[in-house]
Amino acid sequence: MSSERPGGPADVVPGEPDPQGSGSDAGPPTEQQNASSGRARRRRGGAAKKGSLLRELPVLLVVAFVLALVVKTFFVQAFFIPSGSMEQTLHGCPGCTGDRVLVNKVPYWFGEPEPGDVVVFKGPDTWNAEVTVEEPGNWFTAGMLWLGRTVGVAPPSEDDFVKRVIAVGGQTVECCDVEGRVTVDGEPLDEPYIFENTPIEFRTFGPVRVPEGRLWVMGDHRSASSDSKAHIGDEYFGTVAVDDVIGKAAVIVWPVSRFGFIVSPDIQSTQAAAVGLETGTAGVRPDLVASSAVGLLGAVPVVAWRRRRRRRR
Repeated sequence: MSSERPGGPADVVPGEPDPQGSGSDAGPPTEQQNASSGRARRRRGGAAKKGSLLRELPVLLVVAFVLALVVKTFFVQAFFIPSGSMEQTLHGCPGCTGDRVLVNKVPYWFGEPEPGDVVVFKGPDTWNAEVTVEEPGNWFTAGMLWLGRTVGVAPPSEDDFVKRVIAVGGQTVECCDVEGRVTVDGEPLDEPYIFENTPIEFRTFGPVRVPEGRLWVMGDHRSASSDSKAHIGDEYFGTVAVDDVIGKAAVIVWPVSRFGFIVSPDIQSTQAAAVGLETGTAGVRPDLVASSAVGLLGAVPVVAWRRRRRRRR
């Protein structure tokens, strides 16, 4: 038999400290030792959290930038009202607090603008700008301007306009009937939103047949709006391309006292009702149905993330 025997706690010489700290003579830690150990753990934990945050911050900033770009490009964009051409629906008069609106791009994924919609669009080259914007001189100011336009606190581009759709491709628009109203295909429009209309002797225009794929647009503040009527001598008779529409003005978000949805009345109620009865789709808006579906799909990953986070906690 071997004379060697395995080492262990029994090898500790009585009266000497256990080198492994497991001897029977080692007493329980004192309060001072516990407090010192706790402070050390907290310092290590705080340093680790701080280092982790510093490492993750650039990634978070990049993710936030990419998400903002995706949302702005495909879903919704904040917009600063640059002029008073849409009073009183949208405030943008000189000296007053301009409205900030959210422009919804989803409805026009599946359809086109309809009469009564308030839309934001890129104006044709022949349209004069409603606001003058100083172009940025370097990449930093350009980035800040882009960010300001994304959240709706900076003036829009000089070629961005906001007007209301009056007629669409294939329709004939003119003014006026015996009561001074704009007509489309011979039927007068119901326009309760008009503010300070032009004198009736200066109101006449047309008839203009709107080309396919284009829109006839006008401002609600008729006496102070440079719209399709003011550009009737252009190549496309003052109309704008459907492809140049950025989105539908959906809600006023600032100032808080003006918060509310932007109404799109059925200004061609007679024609719209007739078309709905013929096609069997009266009252159905595919664009709104699709918009709601996309909204529900967009909420799925958010809900899943929150549930996963709760499980981790």
